[in-house]
Amino acid sequence: MNETHDRLKVLFLCTGNSCRSQMAEGWARALKADALEPYSAGIRAHGLNRIAAQVMLRAGVDISQYRSKTVEKLKQIEFDYVVTVCDQASESCPVFHGDAKIVHKSFDDPPRLAATASSDEEAMGHYERVCDEIRAFVETLPKALEALESKRDAPAGAG
Repeated sequence: MNETHDRLKVLFLCTGNSCRSQMAEGWARALKADALEPYSAGIRAHGLNRIAAQVMLRAGVDISQYRSKTVEKLKQIEFDYVVTVCDQASESCPVFHGDAKIVHKSFDDPPRLAATASSDEEAMGHYERVCDEIRAFVETLPKALEALESKRDAPAGAG
């Protein structure tokens, strides 16, 4: 843990920092501010997904003022953990200097799931499901980070 404070600095990383990583940061700020100092970023910045912001607001967390950013914008921060929340970010995760532990917890991509929805209201169901899954994951933090780290470090074929 970072010695300058007792909260873990956690970066939620996704491809575009528009949806899942923003939701994770929002939930972490709302539910775990005593244990975590959360951030979110992307490999590229795609802007905040408006439906993700609406779903989070319906759930009681306002992320409408969040801004999509790349990891380059946060390079001065020494993270304790980097949590990749999509498979593409896991596969192309940038190098982090310092002692950041990189773990992976994949969530479905709501925009992809909702691509064939005929309305925003129909799309909301996909976003809400993923939002609920992210909330459930964040509720288990920071303990789940250690479990993910152990799983990552386990030899192939173990467990």
